[in-house]
Amino acid sequence: MNKILITGGAGFVGGSLANSLSKDKDNLVVVVDNLLTGDQERLEKRENLKFIRADVNNHKEIASIFYNFSFDYVFHYAAVVGVKRTLENPIMVLDDLKGMRNVLDLCKNTAVKRIFFSSSSEVYGEPVELPQNEQTTPLNSRLPYAIVKNVGEAFLKSYKQEYNLDYTIFRFFNTYGSLQSKDFVISKFISSALKNEDITIYGDGSQTRTFCYIDDNIDACVNAFKNDKFVNDVINIGSDKVYSVLELAKLIIEESNSKSKIVFLDPLEEGDMTRRQPDISNMKSLLDHEPISLREGLKKVIQNPNFFLK
Repeated sequence: MNKILITGGAGFVGGSLANSLSKDKDNLVVVVDNLLTGDQERLEKRENLKFIRADVNNHKEIASIFYNFSFDYVFHYAAVVGVKRTLENPIMVLDDLKGMRNVLDLCKNTAVKRIFFSSSSEVYGEPVELPQNEQTTPLNSRLPYAIVKNVGEAFLKSYKQEYNLDYTIFRFFNTYGSLQSKDFVISKFISSALKNEDITIYGDGSQTRTFCYIDDNIDACVNAFKNDKFVNDVINIGSDKVYSVLELAKLIIEESNSKSKIVFLDPLEEGDMTRRQPDISNMKSLLDHEPISLREGLKKVIQNPNFFLK
């Protein structure tokens, strides 16, 4: 049996990953989360899926879990997330480096076979080229959240060099789905649209993004794990189809038959990059299907908004 730890496993992406991996009875999945932004309601009820409330930044708490289970694999997804939260709490964000060191040292000391890390598109900063490629695009991190992810990547590469700890880095671009909280753009827009409330956009809405449906994210990451792909490597996880934020809002209004109006607010002072678009050639090699289109994904969420409306 594979013993798997998912830190931050009660979050949106971590919880979806836990639910997917625990469908295989040969996996024992242990979820650790401090519930700052996580919620146990995201986790399906299975005998081989266990939840422990703990903080990876607290060495004593996380060490006892590592030594109790002797994990084979670790998905380190715990992090302070959300643009507003990370901008308002930079010290809390930087504290996540403690958790990174705790988890890496414990992986090294307990013979973990491979660690998977949730990095972010934010490490690219304001793009100097599109699409953004894992190997050739310069990293231009500036904000604390992006810097922490970049330093996390450097720690993984260093632990491989010194201790031969295998890793895989997932650079997540905007991912959405019906288990997502209202802190993120699609869930926030859909929540407003379904209530016929104003949809607010920072700036003029011309900033562009790509949007990855959660099933594509999970399928790619699980296949990288199961098939030993991209060991000691980096993969962009996202979509390569570009939409402006204004186009996104209009599409959500259309698909939800909403009467919402679009209201424009002053641009954010920082943290709102003008463009993002990943090169997802590597991700596509992990999928046995075409990525789900934005319109199709939005329909799935609108028909089943079972979490983020709370």
